Amino acid sequence: MKVVNITVNKSDVINEVAKTTAYSGAKMTGEEGAYERIFTTKSDREMLERFWTECQVSVCETLKKFLQQEEATDEGWNLELELSESFDDTLIKSIKKELFSFFVTGIVAKWYVFTNKKEAGEYEGSASHLLVGIHKKVLFKKKPTRPTYS
Repeated sequence: MKVVNITVNKSDVINEVAKTTAYSGAKMTGEEGAYERIFTTKSDREMLERFWTECQVSVCETLKKFLQQEEATDEGWNLELELSESFDDTLIKSIKKELFSFFVTGIVAKWYVFTNKKEAGEYEGSASHLLVGIHKKVLFKKKPTRPTYS
């Protein structure tokens, strides 16, 4: 078995959530007060922390077959996955990016249930799709290669 370590930086995720919600709020020009209602601020941090935890639980549920250890730190979240020896290491960067996107999209989806119901379902669907992609990647195995002899 092959051990793969992945870290998700919480402040990077929360900053991206703020950018996403700010953009959504700003583009709703026809709705008075949309920006103030949708954009996440520091005072919303406690709620966003809960959504962060819910996303962690979703990842653990999806990857439970491979999960050896998970640890929350002040900086974020560390995962240790035990994957097949045939796992393609070139997918690690992609898994990290997709995991980051899942956290952002998942938190935004949960936030939008309260602040932007029109877009909440779309974000929830995107988050689910990202989680499926992560699962498919950890299951992927390289084709065996025949040894060559000189």
